[in-house]
Parts: sequence; C-alpha cells; structure tokens
Amino acid sequence: MKLLGKKGQALNQMGAIFVGLATVAIVTVVTHLIISQTQTQLASTEGLATCNGTSLGCNATFTTQNSVNTAVNFIPLIVIAAVGALLLGLVALFRSRN
Repeated sequence: MKLLGKKGQALNQMGAIFVGLATVAIVTVVTHLIISQTQTQLASTEGLATCNGTSLGCNATFTTQNSVNTAVNFIPLIVIAAVGALLLGLVALFRSRN
C-alpha cells in the first residue's frame, strides 16, 4: 500500500476497509435470512409449528444459525482492531516525517 502525503489522502485509504466490513455484514445478514427461511420451510414440511430439534435438517439449520450469530459478535472487535491499526499507521507515518 502506497502511503500518501496528506491526511485526507491517508484517510481515503480507510475506505477499502469499510467496504470490506460492509460486505461481510451484508453477507452475514443474507446468510442468516436464508438459514431462517430454510428452517421455516423444514418445519412446515414436517408439519411442525417450529423447528425444535426434531429432525436432522432442523438440527443442522439451528446449529448453522447459532454459528452465524456467534460470528456476528466478533464484527465490532474486528472494526476496533482495524481502526486501531489505521491510527497507529497514521501516527507512524507522521512521526517519521519529523
């Protein structure tokens, strides 16, 4: 990554990180919606009101949905780490000029 001379140009480099994080968030939401609909369809084909772990398909979608929900909890930590790394990079960039 090429470091540019001005603060505004250095802050523009953060755009790529935010686009990546937005993409991860969108994919996570879509995955959650797809799994939720799959779970609803499995329950309706089995004649149940909800999927309560009565079949292999219900168990699989429930486990996958829990896994996706757990992964979502780490997104704020990733954002904080990315912003911290960018701030440290900016401090190092402007300190090396003096």
